[in-house]
Amino acid sequence: MAFDTVLAVSVLGVAAWTIVARDMFAAVTGFIAFGLLVALVWVRLAAPDVALTEAALGSGLTGGLLLGASTRFGRAGMTGEPPGAILHLAAVAVCALVAGGLAVLVLLLPEPAPTLATQAAANIAATGLQNPVTAVLMAYRAIDTLLEVVVLLLALFGMWSLAPDHLWNGLPHHHSLSDPDGLLTFVAQLLVPVGILVGIHIFWIGSVTPGGEFQGATILSAMWILAAVAGLVDAPATSRSWLRLLLVAGPAVFFAIGLAGFAIAGGFLAYPASYAKLLILTIEIPVTLSIAAMLALLVAGPPEREPQR
Repeated sequence: MAFDTVLAVSVLGVAAWTIVARDMFAAVTGFIAFGLLVALVWVRLAAPDVALTEAALGSGLTGGLLLGASTRFGRAGMTGEPPGAILHLAAVAVCALVAGGLAVLVLLLPEPAPTLATQAAANIAATGLQNPVTAVLMAYRAIDTLLEVVVLLLALFGMWSLAPDHLWNGLPHHHSLSDPDGLLTFVAQLLVPVGILVGIHIFWIGSVTPGGEFQGATILSAMWILAAVAGLVDAPATSRSWLRLLLVAGPAVFFAIGLAGFAIAGGFLAYPASYAKLLILTIEIPVTLSIAAMLALLVAGPPEREPQR
């Protein structure tokens, strides 16, 4: 109880500090710390899958993107007038309305709250998966999962479109921050192989324990980002055929098996009981690789260098 109280106060305190911080880098640091504390909250609520996702995506990847954005703003310099008091008050009012609305919705929930957990748990065996979170995401909410992957792909294409026309097939900015003999390079050489194994492990155990394609893909993309920052690898040109194939392979396989469900099980993304686990694994492997590539390229940014000859 004491730990939960300290955790709750810490979450609120870090959130408030992040909002009022005037320095951009300090605010981003506070956001990352807030995400890690929220991940601990999910652990205390016995939701390790959500905790892994929050730590990997909500805090880790999003925090990395915000750090990159803050660095770019720092190089370019801030232009224009800072937000005035009216804009600050409007932001406070909107946040208060959203928070109040969510509180009302929670307090007005009937007792017991409506749930499909019983029906989902009773039919999990038909999916061949033992982890209920993975089973729900890949069976009962498979269309949501497919659309999430498609949204990531569209976001990447949208970011690439920010590049000038003559750089469309080029390479992202080279983010190397270290020298070949520096500590960061040594750490990357040591950590990246281990991180790749951890990412594959998190993906593979997702069918029976907390983990899965999104968490595993995030770890794999983080290892590529670390290697790129250490100067061990460079981002590929957006014109590479193998890269574009890798990006669309996950959504394409997902959609193809979904359409095949009409013929083999009578519905879109329906799996016959005897082949359910095999089909889900067939979907998850290319989806994991596609997500890892999308996340890494989102962090790398739009093309800023001439296409390779």
